[in-house]
Amino acid sequence: MQAVLVNRLLARPAVKPVLWLLLALPALGLLWGAVQNTLGANPAEALIRSLGDWTLRGLCLTLAITPLRQWTGWHGLIRLRRNIGVATFLYGCLHWLAYAWLDQGLDIDALVKDVIKRPFILVGTAAWLAMLPLALTSFNAAIRAMGGRAWKDLHKVTYVIAPVALLHFLWMKSGKQDFAEVTVYALIVGVLLGWRWWRRQTGSA
Repeated sequence: MQAVLVNRLLARPAVKPVLWLLLALPALGLLWGAVQNTLGANPAEALIRSLGDWTLRGLCLTLAITPLRQWTGWHGLIRLRRNIGVATFLYGCLHWLAYAWLDQGLDIDALVKDVIKRPFILVGTAAWLAMLPLALTSFNAAIRAMGGRAWKDLHKVTYVIAPVALLHFLWMKSGKQDFAEVTVYALIVGVLLGWRWWRRQTGSA
């Protein structure tokens, strides 16, 4: 009965606008912090890293939709997965653009050299670029044009993007020997991907 009520709630038209508002709140909070100069001693670094953190959280949340549907019976969550995925891509864009602007001054030559020179930035850039085709095909017209099976196969790239983004996060944190957050995200990603592997092995996928 509870699942039925939740699914009815998730089917309401107002749910998606509310979701977009919730997804925008972190970015709006960071913008407010930048305007009010409350991001700390190094606001540029705080902005870049916070946007990256929200990108990784968005990837985790996107991966969590299917297990949550299976565990709770809240099948209406599937309506929200594409919205969360697009928002995650937008946070990735903001993260990379903040790095390009605040760290490299939008100097193309400096950007290319820095990406090539620093592996953790190269890996992060690869993860961001891998999200691009997913964002571009996140609309109903793209699904119809590609066909449902091909669309689903393409969007399984998320299973690779999440570990690559996690590696980017690990290398970024390793400079300060700070692995607490990395461990938490690694456990989350490991559980979400491990659940999918188990489902496939048992023929439940």
